[in-house]
Parts: sequence; C-alpha cells; structure tokens
Amino acid sequence: MDGVAPQPPVLGVERSVTGRRWIWRPADPRTGLGIAQRLGLPEMVGRLLAARGIGPEHAGDYLEPTLRALMPDPSALMDMDAAADRLAAAVRSGEHVAVFGDYDVDGACSGALMSRFLRDLGCEVSPYVPDRLKEGYGPNAAAIDALCERGATLIVCVDCGIAAAEALAVADGRADVVVLDHHKAEGPIPRIIAAVNPNRLDCGSGLHHVCAAAVAFLAAAATVRVLRKAGWFSRRSEPDLLALLDLVALATVCDVMPLTGFNRALVAQGLKVMARRGRAGIAALLDVTGARDAPSAHTLGFLLGPRINASGRIGEPDLGLRLLLCEDAVEARAIAEKLDAVNRRRQEVEGEVLAAAHAMAERQAEEGRAVLLLVGEGWHPGVVGIVAGRMKERFNRPACVAGMAEGLAKGSGRSVPGVDLGAAVIAARQSGLLETGGGHAMAAGFSFRAGRAEDVHAFLEDRLKHAALLPAAADLLIEGTLNVVAAQSDLAREVARLAPFGPGNEEPIFAIQRARVVKADRVGKDGGTVRAIVEGEGGGRLKTICFRAKDGPLAQTLLAAERVPLHLCGHLRAEQWNGETTAALQVVDAAPA
Repeated sequence: MDGVAPQPPVLGVERSVTGRRWIWRPADPRTGLGIAQRLGLPEMVGRLLAARGIGPEHAGDYLEPTLRALMPDPSALMDMDAAADRLAAAVRSGEHVAVFGDYDVDGACSGALMSRFLRDLGCEVSPYVPDRLKEGYGPNAAAIDALCERGATLIVCVDCGIAAAEALAVADGRADVVVLDHHKAEGPIPRIIAAVNPNRLDCGSGLHHVCAAAVAFLAAAATVRVLRKAGWFSRRSEPDLLALLDLVALATVCDVMPLTGFNRALVAQGLKVMARRGRAGIAALLDVTGARDAPSAHTLGFLLGPRINASGRIGEPDLGLRLLLCEDAVEARAIAEKLDAVNRRRQEVEGEVLAAAHAMAERQAEEGRAVLLLVGEGWHPGVVGIVAGRMKERFNRPACVAGMAEGLAKGSGRSVPGVDLGAAVIAARQSGLLETGGGHAMAAGFSFRAGRAEDVHAFLEDRLKHAALLPAAADLLIEGTLNVVAAQSDLAREVARLAPFGPGNEEPIFAIQRARVVKADRVGKDGGTVRAIVEGEGGGRLKTICFRAKDGPLAQTLLAAERVPLHLCGHLRAEQWNGETTAALQVVDAAPA
C-alpha cells in the first residue's frame, strides 16, 4: 500500500546465487493464530493457511477436502442438463457413441473417463484421438465424417470442440454432438445438442478453473442422476463414480489447474483412489517409473503426466488413452514401457531444442527484450511448449518458442504472472500477423509464415512492453525461517497436511539459516542432481537434495561450500526409509550467510 515501507528481504538476501530476492509471503498472523486455536493446530500450520487466504471457517475443509462439502451441482453448468439427458438416452438405447478427445493428459483422462463410464453402462464406444501433426488439435471434418460412417449416433467431444462449429457441422442429420470442454472460445458456440464449458461467456457456474476431465466427471454424475430418477438402476447396480477420480486428479494436476476448492477435493480424493492401484494402466506406469511412495501431486505432474503426454507429442497419439483404458496387467505393462521409451526420446528431442533456444534467449535477454521469441528450423512442435516453459522460468519473461517447417512456424508460449500473453497473441492474429493464434493469460499457441518473425516479435514487444520491467529472476516467497535443529520430521509432517501442492496452493518454502555443508556429491544418471548433508551452528544435521542442478550456480555453491555458512531455502519434506521417518530439504536456492 502507498505510504507503507517495503519489508527488508528475508535474512537480508537481496540477490541469491540464482539472482533472486527473498521476500516474505504476506500473511495475517492473527488469522493464523485464530485458525491454530480453533482447530487445535500448530501455529505454523495456521500461519501457512492464512497465507493462502484461508479463514478459520474454511480451514477444516481445506485440510480435509471432500466432495460432499465442495462438489458443485452439475446443473450449474450451462447445457449440462441437456447433455445428461442425451447421454442417458444413449445408455437406455445402447447406442454407438464416439468419444473424440485431445492428445494431452487432460484429453486422455477425460476420454478414458467418458469411454469407461459409457461402456460400463452398456454403450458401444469408439474412442478417437487425432494425430497432432497430421490433423492438429480438435475435431476435423474428415474425422467426424469417418466416425459417422462407422455408425456413431452420438459424438462426445472431450477437452476440445467448443471452437469447432464448422467441423462438427459435418455430423448434422447423422449424429448428435455433445461437447465437454473447458477452453475459451472466441467464435459462436457450435449449434449442437449441448456445449458444456464453464468458460462459455454465458455460463454462470463460476467453475472457470476446472479441467475437461472434471467437466466429464460432472457430466457422468448428472447422467447417473437422470438414469436414477428414471428408475434405470432398479435392477442394475449404479456405476462407481468415485473410482474415476484417479483420472480426474491426474488431469487436474497435469493441466496445471489451481488446487483450491473443488479441484482440491478432486485431487485429494483421486490420489486415494490411485493408491489402491485399481486401474491397470496407471498401476503399470507407476511401476515403470519406479514410484514407491504413495502417489502425490508430484507423482502425477512429474512422473505419470510427462509419459502420457509424450505419446501425443512425438509418438502414437492414442497410446496414453489406450493405457488408461487397458484392463489387462500384461498388456498395460507393455504399453507403459513403450510410453517410457517414447518419453526418453522426447527428452532427447527436447534437450536438443532447449540448448539452441537457450542460446537465443540469452542474447534476447541481454538486449532487454520484454518477450522472448525463439524460432528454429525443424524444431519438433511436440516439445516447443515445454521449452517455452523452461525459458519463462529461467528468464522471468513471457517466452514463445516455434519450430519452422515448410515455410510455417508453429509454436507455443508461456507467460509469467501479470502478463496476459493469450490476449496479445489473439490480437496479433486479428491484426493479420499470425495464421492461427489463441490462448489464455499464461499460455498460448500460434503459427506464422516464414519471414514474419521480426514483425510478430515487435508486435508482442509493443503489447507486453511492461514485462521488460520485471527483474531477471522472480522473487522467492519465503514462509518461515528455521535453524537446522528445528527443520525436523515432525514439522515436515505438519506441513504435508496442506498437500496436495500445486498452483493456488504452492508448497511452502522455508529458509534454513547459516547451514554448513558437511558433505556433498553428485547423484543421478547424468550427475545433474546434488545431494548434501548440512549441519547447523546450533547443532543438528539435515539431508538436502537439489534436482536439475547440473552445472548451474546452485550446484557450484553446494559442491564448493564445505564448512562455509550458507542460507538455504526449499521445501521441507518427511521421508520414510526402513520404517524410520526423517526430514529432508529439497533445495531451490541458496545465498552466502
């Protein structure tokens, strides 16, 4: 606020070894104390909840999120009742239903959810995933025509379709269409049976931040409600909708939805379902990744998601969907191993593009560019979004990365908080600079003709020039300072009560004061991870690990800092090994003490 002096940086760190300033995450200490007293929690947990905008009246639901408390009425979504009626009619008649999905994790999960749900209720189901390179995103006329020719009388589009009015018109008079989507649409809503999308301008549900799999789950719940009222289950058992929540949790985390409210309940309950390992495909993928602990949001986002995504990026587009629908353990293991191999190939392709893009980005950052636009001949379109995200993180600037092929650059962009990249990309398309372009504040997709890169870059620079004022590295929000003795497993377990962590509920970062490295070494396949044992000036020892450190400043600092006092910051976690629980710090930054 005006007139209020800025707080000094945490532990005086104005510039860490990665170039970041450490600042306090705002929190009202009185609210935190009130939460702690009301629920009988440690004061630290109360403070963490207060920092997330949680009041005493909602803290209980936050710590124990349930669908009973947080699930909305599906009918709050525009067109949901019409969608449920049509889906219920398909069930009663045993119709042939085509489920048209997207090739990413949300598309695979929502496609698997709707396919499994309708098959279990007696429908003949034909899942379909378009080829990213040959067909592009979303419904296309040829695919819709083919599904109609195969006898589908209902086409359900999941995680796509809201902007495909022209392609969906091919089904007119041949098959009904229901769309279950969450993407923003500029043009007219398709003239179909139902277009369920919380991001329709005329939808007042307020569910703007749910993924397509969550929309599909709500559609399944609404359909069961219609069938129940019609007496359909008087001689049949109802489907177990809760068993579908592992799919919804996986999609919610991998589509980077905020883990608050309804989403938080979906992920928390979905992780419990996943831990029971009832879905052969997910169980096989967990085994292939070597995941041993109970699934967490980290498991979904960093182990399962990239492998399912890899098939849509550079492999067979429907491989992830086939895994999620597979019921045979042996076949599921074979598909999971294939996905793992495809993901390794994706990492190789990504690494090549990343190295070239990073060199370009450094030059543009030195020039003071507000937006990074990085274009390379032959860069694989399946990895440009990942590389854009890495560049955004590294340089704290909106980053757009595109691969050029046959005179057309196809790319993807990622932005930073407070910079609406999607609006700028849409404006560039409307001005004629882009062939295609759309997205939202934090992400966008686009294409442009060869020779237009400089014009596109200049346009984005002008639209987003305020991004040039951002620091070279984002400030790091610290939620508490500890000495090594206090950084123990009891505190780590209390912090874990706020999980699942993700956007909207970031994992707390603690600063460890004046720790001295006793031992440090490199581990991992490529030596890119650094682990260290540190001790405090007041006693105690703490295990630390720093992932993706490679030869960066964090690795150099930890490996060269024996007995030199450092301030470290990171995530405090409880680890179990041989029945013993210990604390460990996942290091995200460091500074000289």
